[in-house]
Amino acid sequence: AVRAINQASWLAVVVTNQAGVARGYFPESVFDEVQDRLRRSVESGGARFDAVYACLHHPSVGDAPYRADCDCRKPRPGLLRQAESELGADLARSWVIGDRHSDLQLAWNVGARGALVKSGYGLGELTYLAPGWARQPDLVAENLLEAVERILGRDSE
Repeated sequence: AVRAINQASWLAVVVTNQAGVARGYFPESVFDEVQDRLRRSVESGGARFDAVYACLHHPSVGDAPYRADCDCRKPRPGLLRQAESELGADLARSWVIGDRHSDLQLAWNVGARGALVKSGYGLGELTYLAPGWARQPDLVAENLLEAVERILGRDSE
């Protein structure tokens, strides 16, 4: 999926909430190690991330500097605004792919489109929570690869 994004000359950006750091479940160094392993794995498959942006905060749990009511915690737009500033991301033409409603809200908060994947938490969110959502996903896919293929196909038409 990431290689397809790269080949299409789109930005491949990871935006993630990792409040486990604020909650004291693991130190920031463990998050960094996991990101390094993920990067190496993606690169071994001939792909690359243009950036990884993470919110390590929680608004009501943990100690400073991780206990913070920040603008970077999804669905707030801080991390995507950072991608816009640092990478020149065109948010109005962007897609956010995720498995939570907060991922969709993040997309809509910056004028992007949101795709929900059924992997991870997605199927449960779609089955039990989506009927009550004021706005439905712009696209629903089984997994990341299907979402990317459909988005790239849709935007090349």
